[in-house]
Amino acid sequence: MFSTETCAQNLDISVERDYLRWQLSPCMRKTLTYGLTHLAVTVADLGRTKNFYCAVFDMEVMYDDPGFLQLTTPGCHDILVFEPGPAKKAGSVGGIAHYGFRLREADEMGKMRDKILKAGGVIQDEGEFVPGSPYIFFKDPDGYVVEVWFEMLGERDGD
Repeated sequence: MFSTETCAQNLDISVERDYLRWQLSPCMRKTLTYGLTHLAVTVADLGRTKNFYCAVFDMEVMYDDPGFLQLTTPGCHDILVFEPGPAKKAGSVGGIAHYGFRLREADEMGKMRDKILKAGGVIQDEGEFVPGSPYIFFKDPDGYVVEVWFEMLGERDGD
């Protein structure tokens, strides 16, 4: 449930971290936003969705309300908003083919695969985009396609 004290502590840490990033990274000064930070999707069962995403991605609850659920990845600026809706609408992709989570270390893909399966996800495809860059596409309990991948990032100017 929502905790004002925890949110205030997280905000203090977040503001300090963001200030340091601003000072240290010229790339952070090129845009006024943090980029894409949230996605809202319709789900059939908020409780089932919360259990799945917390188990697979270690997400934390920001808000848990009968009308919506907001989860975030610790240490990131992302938010997944889940809204209850008719089962026939949940999992309907429309124009979005999938959404993804970038893995921190390539050698953690096996652990992530185990977490996906244990939580009830269904693997659709897995492999490597290029050597050393593994991926898994899976369906969550509502049928949304989710990707987990490791991207080998090259050095960027200003980082």
